[in-house]
Amino acid sequence: MTADQGHVPAMEITARIVVIGNEVLSGRTRDANITFIAQQLTALGIRLVEARVVRDVEDEIVRAIDESRAAATYVFTTGGIGPTHDDITAAAVAKAFGVELLLDERALARLRRQYPDPADLNPARLRMARIPAGAALIDNPVSNAPGFRIGNVFVMAGVPRIMQAMFDGIRPLLRTGRPMLSRTLTVHCPEGRIAGPLAEAQDAHPAVEIGSYPFIREDRLGVAVVLRATEPGRLAEAAADLRARLAPLSTAPIEDDAAPCP
Repeated sequence: MTADQGHVPAMEITARIVVIGNEVLSGRTRDANITFIAQQLTALGIRLVEARVVRDVEDEIVRAIDESRAAATYVFTTGGIGPTHDDITAAAVAKAFGVELLLDERALARLRRQYPDPADLNPARLRMARIPAGAALIDNPVSNAPGFRIGNVFVMAGVPRIMQAMFDGIRPLLRTGRPMLSRTLTVHCPEGRIAGPLAEAQDAHPAVEIGSYPFIREDRLGVAVVLRATEPGRLAEAAADLRARLAPLSTAPIEDDAAPCP
């Protein structure tokens, strides 16, 4: 695999996540991978534009992969590359790319390191060495069973610890953009009261994303207003403008997280 690391200030780099697994949709497993990947991408200046969860159904996975890879710079999938019958992600990705699913000798060598006794490398575990033709492997320093990359799609494990180790390995391969900066203004009043000024501020600063997140603290209503932008100057300008618009409406001084951070 050849790294294409580099700062790309003029082009927005985007990503989509596809989480695969019935256990997530049923509520049995709480997904932690979206949060981790989103945080990592934000720090790299890669804009996450969608995360979706799909069932262990081949056609649905294929559709999600095809739609995502056509619409984003990178696609990251998690789940479905283990040894059981419902681990069908590799087959679905091969189908999406129109290539064969093969027993990969490189992957097999890694599994043999994990299971040196041939008796332990049973047919179920051999499923983890099935890789789409032409794919590059993603190292798994935790349990050796690899993920893989084909085109702009990175296929990783669903177990958070393993997925995180895999992501650490692919990070140098990702092009980076301008990191997203954020700033939060905490306003002590109901959200409905500030909706008008928020909309006006958003219209005045189209390069800055402005979102509102209501809360209740000690039986008092308030709103955390989060501003996000890639340019510190525009972020500061929008925050100052918004603060001026909101100050007369707040029942307490506006709290300002004035240090922009990813």
